[in-house]
Amino acid sequence: MSVDTVSLTGWGRTAPTTALRFRPRSYEEAAATVLGCGPRGSIARGLGRAHGDAAQNAGGSVLDMTALNRIRTIDAGAGVVVCDAGVSLHRLVEVLLPLGWFVPVAPGSRYITVGGAIGSDVHGRDHRTAGSFSRYVTQFELLTADGEVRTVLPGTPLFDATTGGMGLTGVILSATLRLCPVATSLMSVDTERATGLDDLMARMTTGGRRHRYESAWIDLTARGRATGRAVLTRGEHAPLHALPAHARRTPFDFVTDRLPAARFPVPDLVPAGLLGRMSAAALNEIRYRRAPRSRTGELQRIPAFFHPLDAVPHWNRLHGRSGFVHYEFVVGQGQEETLRRIVGRIARRRCPSFLATLKRFGESGPGWLSFPEPGWSLALDLPADLPGLARFLDGLDEEVAAAGGRVSLTNDSRLRPGALATMYPRLAEFRALRAELDPNGAFRSDLSRRLSL
Repeated sequence: MSVDTVSLTGWGRTAPTTALRFRPRSYEEAAATVLGCGPRGSIARGLGRAHGDAAQNAGGSVLDMTALNRIRTIDAGAGVVVCDAGVSLHRLVEVLLPLGWFVPVAPGSRYITVGGAIGSDVHGRDHRTAGSFSRYVTQFELLTADGEVRTVLPGTPLFDATTGGMGLTGVILSATLRLCPVATSLMSVDTERATGLDDLMARMTTGGRRHRYESAWIDLTARGRATGRAVLTRGEHAPLHALPAHARRTPFDFVTDRLPAARFPVPDLVPAGLLGRMSAAALNEIRYRRAPRSRTGELQRIPAFFHPLDAVPHWNRLHGRSGFVHYEFVVGQGQEETLRRIVGRIARRRCPSFLATLKRFGESGPGWLSFPEPGWSLALDLPADLPGLARFLDGLDEEVAAAGGRVSLTNDSRLRPGALATMYPRLAEFRALRAELDPNGAFRSDLSRRLSL
């Protein structure tokens, strides 16, 4: 097992802290690390795509789980896979797609481990119809603070505390997942433009019932009557008959669309102002105008549809050395006015956001700290050095909490602890189970210390 001292951040590159990084190659090595982690505790870490500080542990230990990456068994008839927690969703798709199966939930990046997907209870464009990742987990193996490995099943308190629990109940070692059947490796995609936020919400409410996947890129720099204008995208896995004749011979071809870093480098230091208000507004104008007013049945590859940013290595450097804050919240059905106010506040402040996504969520999962709940979710990236950003986002937190909504913990790097109990009403149960299961605090993170989890 390799050990080194490293400075770590989330994908947003804010608030770096230093920890001892262990890279276990067996369950026994992982258990030994947890039992000997010391007073600052330990936390599991995957591929580092959580935007905030959930997988950092200042002065303590971090377990890099990426060496535990075996796909153990595949039942191609039933659509079930058993794999180590360090297996990435990208690797699962590479292996499973030729067999006619796809991951049950595809979040914004495919470079996420299975353990991270469970610990964050990740969601995708299909949450309205399919729910979040934990719905497809039939069991997982969890290394707890006492060094034991427990088999955890749905419907138990430990399952509900761990799915969405940010790695604070233990280290997920392996999982059994149900998969989604597909006939090809292509997507059939419909695209349309919405002239404003009300137009967008009307389209999302009344249309798209036949589509599994739906989300909208929203222009948060537009103001006036154009506030909240958007490009709405819906998709389905393409059936074999929708493919051109030449493609039907190899319907499961999988091309990643990843640009080599040497050909498309993103420098570590981006000039100040390159992605400021004026440039963000100009980029958004171009993106909106280039989108079709209405187009149906376009065939796209899976990576282009689900994970376009994965094609750009180190795209998280685009906001410069100070990094960026990923702000993601959900408000329930009937709270559309809150969403309108927040979008209006962001537009009036002229926040330089060019990566903003609006989605609808369906039924909540069982996780006590799982983020999705029925309603509207908005996610956006903002430069971390934007003047007055902390105070501005604190104000948005207050609006979200007052509307009965919540902020995503997976991507959080700045939420104040006072808002947490309002946003997550089962927080007390989570804390009580943690205190019983881990009385000495073997599992800790920068996130858990900041929010007193």
